[in-house]
Formats: sequence, C-alpha cells, structure tokens
Amino acid sequence: MMADPKALRLIRVVQELSMAKDVDRVAEIVRSAARELTGADGATFVLRDGQQCFYRDEDAISPLWKGQRFPLSACISGWAMLNRRAAVIPDIYVDSRIPHEVYRPTFVKSLVMVPIRTLEPIGAIGTYWAESYQASDEQIQLLQALADSTSVALENVQVYAELEQRVEERTAQLAEANRRLQDEVRERQLAEQAVRQLSLTDELTGLYNRRGFRLLAERELRAAQRRKGRCLLLYADLDDLKPVNDRFGHGAGDRLLRAAAEVLKTQFRTTDVIARLGGDEFVVLASDYSDSEEVLRRLEQALRGREGGAGQRLSMSMGISESSLNPDEGLDSLLGQADAAMYANKCARRALRAVS
Repeated sequence: MMADPKALRLIRVVQELSMAKDVDRVAEIVRSAARELTGADGATFVLRDGQQCFYRDEDAISPLWKGQRFPLSACISGWAMLNRRAAVIPDIYVDSRIPHEVYRPTFVKSLVMVPIRTLEPIGAIGTYWAESYQASDEQIQLLQALADSTSVALENVQVYAELEQRVEERTAQLAEANRRLQDEVRERQLAEQAVRQLSLTDELTGLYNRRGFRLLAERELRAAQRRKGRCLLLYADLDDLKPVNDRFGHGAGDRLLRAAAEVLKTQFRTTDVIARLGGDEFVVLASDYSDSEEVLRRLEQALRGREGGAGQRLSMSMGISESSLNPDEGLDSLLGQADAAMYANKCARRALRAVS
C-alpha cells in the first residue's frame, strides 16, 4: 500500500519547520507548503501584532497583502484568531465577515483561514482560490496540521532567539571583563615600571618604600572598587627594634627588619603590595582575602619561634582594616583604621607583658 503523497509532504514540512531558526525561514516553508498541500492559487502567512493582523509573507499567482496590517476585528485572519477556529468560505462575496473592498482588487473568490495555535492564537495561515471553491475536510485538516506545526516552530524560534541573545550578552560581558582585566594589567605594568624608574623601593628589605606603596596601593584599591572587590590593609610595627639597635647595633636591627620583610613576603602573594614605610613600620595592601582574622593567625604562626639575629625573637604588633565598596573610601582612611588597630594591639601586648 502506497503512502499518501500529501501526508508524506506534511511530514517533510514538519521536519523542515523543526530546523527553522528564524521567522523568515518559517514563513518561507509555510507559504509554499500551504499552497502545495491544498492546491490553492495563493497562501498567506499572518502574524498577530497586538490588535492588528500583519500579513508577513505570501505565495500567490498575483500580489495580495504582503507587508500590510489590518485591524484584528476587520479581517478574516483576525476572525479566525479571535474565534480560535477555521473560517471556510466558498464565496467571499456572500460572506459578511469579508471586507469586500479589500478583496476586489485581488484574484480571490474562495478561501480557508486557520488559526496558528487554538489557545491564544499568535497568527493564521490562509489559502485562496481564483474560482468559487469548497475546500474538502482533508484540505482543512492538512492546513490545520500545518498551522499546529507552525505554532511549535515559532515557539522554538523564540526560545532559540532568547538563547542566542543570552549568549551574545554573556559574550559581551566576558569581552568587557577581559578588556577591564587587560586595562588593569596594563595599568599595573605601567605602575610597576614607574616604581622601577623612580627607584621607589626600600634598599634594606627590597620592599616598596612609602612612595612606592602609595603609588601602587592607590591603583590597586581603585581597581578593586571597579570590579566590586574588597581589600584588606595590614599595618605592622616591629616590636623592640630600638632596644636591639641600642644593645647590639644597627646591623642587628637591620637583620631583624629583613627577617620581618621575609615573613611578610612568604605570607602574601606577589601581586599584593608590601612595603616598609620607614623605621619599624610595615604595611600590606592585599585584595580578595575573605578572612582578616585568618590572615592575622597565619602571620602570628609564621612569626612564632622566628629569630631575626642576635638571638632576638621576631615579634610584630599588627592591625587590619578592610575596604568597603564605597568608591569615596581612600587609602588614607584604611591606613588610619589599620594604624589604630595596630596601636591597640601593641598596648594590649604591653599590658599583658606587665601583668606576666
């Protein structure tokens, strides 16, 4: 038994619609399939646009209404959508639903219009004949099956378009993030180059000096605020440097300072800004650390039992401040907060020593 050619054609159309990626391709498939399945002289692909019917595309023996819009309540495609059922009209000139003045310039004498999606229709498919013609039940069923497949195809197109838009937006976001990262890298490279050119490092410890710290720390703080990140600022004071200098000489004090610098360098990343401000004062600006208490704990552990020369135990009083997302918060504010925390820590340690 041979399969019905029209049924086979409908199957191929459904397959083609399932692969359509945009409305233009859907319209192209529908307009030709509607004529072929029904043997009509013309076909239109209509989309609902608010309260209007938009005749999106057509395939006919002579021009119909491609590109035109009509009120939903004043055209037969609108009637099919509003009533959610097919309109079968053997003679358009004896049917009150037809706006005759719109049809007179055309070849149309008979038509069938079916809604695309019976629940909340989003469009319609029309077929037209140049002579009075009564469409068969089979033709109407084929046309409605085409409309049902078109509904699924249009939903798929919408999903595909939304996914494509999300991909484009995400790609744009990644490109922007990459651009910002490259800007920050260039900014840091320029800053580091400026540091080298201006010799803004502490000769004794190899850390940045006060001027080098300000230059790099301010840039790093601005970069963190732009990416909505947070920074912590550690202020550390080397304990008992003056007694060591007085008793053992400045050479012993220098060894103590270098030992303290080494501890800081091992406990922080190379991308963090570590500096000796002068005398016994050290400072670190570090980004993307979530737990300041853990930072202090690790430093205390690294200092424990460490000697800096002349049998002196390495000890530092430390305080930490954390940046907010406020772009007006500057480096001086963080330095002041960390310095105050460090001083409170130093006083507490002295009090503990006095008691013990």
